[in-house]
Amino acid sequence: MRHRNDGYKLGRVTQHRWALFRNLLVALFRHEVVGRLFDTIAARFADRHGGYTRIIKAGPRPGDGAPMVFLELVDRAETPKDTEKKAEKKERAPRGEAGATGRRKRKEKAAAASA
Repeated sequence: MRHRNDGYKLGRVTQHRWALFRNLLVALFRHEVVGRLFDTIAARFADRHGGYTRIIKAGPRPGDGAPMVFLELVDRAETPKDTEKKAEKKERAPRGEAGATGRRKRKEKAAAASA
């Protein structure tokens, strides 16, 4: 219950609380940040009626178990999947035909040298 606790805000005195808010507001409302937000980013979402962000759950935080998420803008440029790179990769030969490696190769050399 909060009986008779009406004077305490964030557990700090008034001047300290004001200083905290000043620091917070300076970080969030800098002229360059606000200008970029309303000039470039808002223009991308002008024709969209909602659903601007995507939330992807990332599991709990190791220290205290708090749920963590990735928050991203929806219209982010998607990277095309490179199917050409997969085709360019060298295909592996079956295991028996690839040639001996490691211990097997050393055993064969030793057998050939003793024979």
